[in-house]
Amino acid sequence: MIRQDEVYQIGKITKSHGLNGEVNFNFTDDIFDKADVDYLICDVDGILVPFFIEEYRFKSDTTALMKFIDLDSADDVRFLVGSDVFIEKEYVSELDEDEVSLNFFVGFTMVDGDSGEDIGEIVDIDDNTENWLFIVRRKDGTEVMIPAHEEFIDSIDRDNRVMTMDLPLGLLEL
Repeated sequence: MIRQDEVYQIGKITKSHGLNGEVNFNFTDDIFDKADVDYLICDVDGILVPFFIEEYRFKSDTTALMKFIDLDSADDVRFLVGSDVFIEKEYVSELDEDEVSLNFFVGFTMVDGDSGEDIGEIVDIDDNTENWLFIVRRKDGTEVMIPAHEEFIDSIDRDNRVMTMDLPLGLLEL
């Protein structure tokens, strides 16, 4: 059985496409194309179920038309519409850090490298501007925005889900 803590969400199936069992897959991370992934995991009524990929093609920068093995009609895929889509975290560990989407780091604890202070948990990524930001929720419930720039990232511990930052003096007081 696949557990929630073993997977990383990469998108959602939004609708069926055509009559041959294809679905529109809106993805937030194209890791399925970068890593050697044979299957995607869909949340079907609260159960994580693997579906083996027959083929896919990109429709846009955020959408792919996905065809799964043995799902050959619009009726066969109807139950997948609205499902969240995941891959196993082990595929992410195979990639170099520059190949991983920033969305992977949501849920990581951010630590200040100089003081060792726990800054908080990365709860979101703001990608609305040219300079992306980590949205970090502090222990007191307030949120702070930290530039998601590689020059500030000191180290990443994927196993313990900790990102150590080398932040400019005074940034946390803004």
